[in-house]
Amino acid sequence: MASPNPAGPGGREPELDTTARFVARHRSASCRLGSESVVLDIDQGKYFGLNDVAARVYELLDRPHALSELRDAIVAEYEVVPETCESDLRLLLRELLELGLIERVGGPPRPAP
Repeated sequence: MASPNPAGPGGREPELDTTARFVARHRSASCRLGSESVVLDIDQGKYFGLNDVAARVYELLDRPHALSELRDAIVAEYEVVPETCESDLRLLLRELLELGLIERVGGPPRPAP
């Protein structure tokens, strides 16, 4: 059976706003192999390879983060402009959601103390 199309009405994918929060599913395990990571989804019995930046995002998603928080962390660690980073993160988050490696949780980020 094919997976459901994440596109909404008119064939467009749902928008990932900057306050949507995401977290890695707890039924997975990952390890670094050089500059990349391998993620095992225990429920699916499948391995997934992540490049360096995707691996860093997945590490950050050990705790819930909003798109805006992920963007800011990646911009601080890598040489990338915020607009490009956010666009690439949207694509990555959609793919990780589709693969079942992360899930959307709760509301917007809590303000810093």
